[in-house]
Amino acid sequence: MNVCVVGTGYVGLVTGTCFADMGNNVWCVDIDQKKIENLKNGIIPIYEPGLEEMVKRNQKMGLLQFTTKIQEALEGSLFVFIAVGTPPGEDGSADLQYVLQVARDVATHMNSYKIVIDKSTVPVGTGEKVRAEMNRILQERGSALEFDIVSNPEFLKEGDAINDFMRPDRIVIGTDNVRTAEFMRELYSPFTRNGHPVITMDIPSAELTKYAANAMLATRISFMNEVSRLCEVTGADVEMVRKGIGSDSRIGMPFLYAGLGYGGSCFPKDVQALARTFKEKKLDSFVLDAVEAVNFGQKKRLVTKLKAYYAQQGETLQGKIFAVWGLAFKPNTDDMREAPSLETIQALREEGALIRAFDPVAIVNARKILGDEMIQYVEDHYEVLKNVDALLLVTEWHIFRKPDFEKVKSLMKHPVVFDGRNQYEPKLMVERGFRYFPIGRSI
Repeated sequence: MNVCVVGTGYVGLVTGTCFADMGNNVWCVDIDQKKIENLKNGIIPIYEPGLEEMVKRNQKMGLLQFTTKIQEALEGSLFVFIAVGTPPGEDGSADLQYVLQVARDVATHMNSYKIVIDKSTVPVGTGEKVRAEMNRILQERGSALEFDIVSNPEFLKEGDAINDFMRPDRIVIGTDNVRTAEFMRELYSPFTRNGHPVITMDIPSAELTKYAANAMLATRISFMNEVSRLCEVTGADVEMVRKGIGSDSRIGMPFLYAGLGYGGSCFPKDVQALARTFKEKKLDSFVLDAVEAVNFGQKKRLVTKLKAYYAQQGETLQGKIFAVWGLAFKPNTDDMREAPSLETIQALREEGALIRAFDPVAIVNARKILGDEMIQYVEDHYEVLKNVDALLLVTEWHIFRKPDFEKVKSLMKHPVVFDGRNQYEPKLMVERGFRYFPIGRSI
């Protein structure tokens, strides 16, 4: 089948590449000439395990092509995916200017019936706005060409996006046309042979499903972070609490980890956008407001612990040197959007501390945001520990799971570890000779 994907960011590039890998002819479109040239030369703009190899393989087979000319991609394509950014505005609402521009471009250049699919995360009502813009342009053209609108939200985890696309938990299709739903089922049929459900519904329900899913996951994270604070003042262990409630089949284990809060491109933006939708409809969003407030405070949790530790010794953070393990918002990505490391490092710099930072893949992106003031970027996770006053574990990369603790201790000025992701057993860390400060765990 012939597919056009507009937007070569995280969602668009993964979507187009995975469809190509199933034998479809895919055109990926972007207005960024440099990005398209890089993609043609096999240079991938994002870090996602396995994506580079898949892109190159499908390019070589002629199944995946890149262009800046949307008319070239539209000419033979039945399916047109809109996969451009919807960045948050100052009020938290999703900015739809790029989505609507694609709608106008498609209507301007389409030459036959198209199924136009919102893959971007968009608020309820966007499908109708896209339809209205396309109808307006077609009317101006004096064209009677037909099209259908579909909402097909993505549920991709950064760091495991290819697996999520190839083996989805479910595929959600929002449409008001039975024939269109069947076309979509056929397109996705290679991904549903193991019984993964295809759930069809109306467009507004599909649009809301993505926001509701991310908001629910964000709520679980913030709930456990709230519980972790109570654990610290009562002597309870948040890991034991997690096991106790997560074993309940009605609750389950995923997203019940206490830590430094959530970040990335989805949860913060989607929680804010959904809360904004509530407000636009004159409804209160008590739960979502609380979720966001807890998350904001949690990102500064390590700095609060650091200040309390040194205050007990009659000291401040001024002039202290801290190693930071992990900069990306989560493992297996170079994405720095809303990363807890940003709040942590900025707060440390405001206290007069110096930072030595390591991340397996995110250093380039981190430097663009944080600059070089009072921070040194180091390319080795042991080298970064030399002569530091304490280690802060911020992102739970696998490389940090089982380090050589004797080597860690020997490199540091003081064997003090503030673990923002609860990677280690408190009693074992104490036995190894560390002062150890996890999140919500008893020592």
